[in-house]
Amino acid sequence: MNANPTHKDTDMKAVMAKASAKILAIHDRIKEDRIEGEAALRRLLPIAQGNTGQSERVARLLLACYNGYRFPMRLNNMRSLDYEIMDDCLAVLRMDANAYQEVHRYFDNGGNVFEQLAKDWGFEEGGAK
Repeated sequence: MNANPTHKDTDMKAVMAKASAKILAIHDRIKEDRIEGEAALRRLLPIAQGNTGQSERVARLLLACYNGYRFPMRLNNMRSLDYEIMDDCLAVLRMDANAYQEVHRYFDNGGNVFEQLAKDWGFEEGGAK
């Protein structure tokens, strides 16, 4: 076996280095998404518990993240949200896509909080109101 690195060895090392850098960048992005998403989630829950024109839409999104089978949501429900609220909704979706933990677990007694949210809005399983 030849001790001198071949062109193939050099190419393979470059490919591996590039793949490793990409994986590290993805891990950094996931961590950033989790931090931003949690902060957004904490801003959105009080909106969902409120009584503004946007509260129901935010509640639907949070409940869809909580249990999308029980509380499905149509994407057009996100129309006409204020930009800051929309950005927070998107941050929660990015965070939730990585399934670090379920959205209700970011809150003390979160299961009960989200169940109460569904009850307060009169959302039935299957998305009907």
